[in-house]
Amino acid sequence: MTATRGFGIDIGGSGIKGALVDLERGQLIGDRLRIDTPRPATPDAVAEVVAGVVEHFEWDGPVGVTLPAVIKKGCACTAANIDPSWIGTDADALFAKRLGRNVEDVAMLNDADAAGMAEIRFGDPAGRNGVVTLLTFGTGIGSALFHDGKLVPNTEFGHLEVDGHDAEKRAAASVKDVEELSYPEWAERVQRYLSVLEGLLWPDLIIVGGGVSKKASKWVPLLDVRTKIIVASLQNNAGIVGAAAAAAEGIEH
Repeated sequence: MTATRGFGIDIGGSGIKGALVDLERGQLIGDRLRIDTPRPATPDAVAEVVAGVVEHFEWDGPVGVTLPAVIKKGCACTAANIDPSWIGTDADALFAKRLGRNVEDVAMLNDADAAGMAEIRFGDPAGRNGVVTLLTFGTGIGSALFHDGKLVPNTEFGHLEVDGHDAEKRAAASVKDVEELSYPEWAERVQRYLSVLEGLLWPDLIIVGGGVSKKASKWVPLLDVRTKIIVASLQNNAGIVGAAAAAAEGIEH
């Protein structure tokens, strides 16, 4: 029997968000719960918050969890905007133990990969054909790459070097806030980043998401690049939805 409900948690550099998900529609059921990411964002501290979110919803089924990290067989290989002690951590085992579940009932994914999977499945049908990249602009820049709807996991295009800088250090949404950039000023940086990215990938479509996608009208029309750009249908809930779907189907990377 195919599950119609799931549960996903999206761990970011600034917040940890969780919600029940309607897996047929790709929509949240009720409100999501957001808790600030602990400082420092160590594995144990984050696991404690995740457990609190799961308990809040009284959810006892499989749990999908995203991390801003390269995930290989449930282990974190990098740590972007979370504590470096995540590197080498068996995240699957950590969350399974803290949540009182079998390892098979926890699905670990890179946060942008989870968001991309949700967009490809539930978002604009244009994303299911050709070479498509989803970019999440938040604390950093996450990326997910697809070819005809199939994920190429663990891309790290947010860390491309652009004009001598790590791209996300110049063009993440958090940089806009810290440096108090106007939308036109920030869009200029995003455009420079996208022009480098499209010169390497030649994508057919770029999907932009993350928290700042809620204000897409203020910056997306300012972008002038070769590739067609659309705004993520699920906006900043895509990671939660993708994580829930992955847990229900036993998918992880």
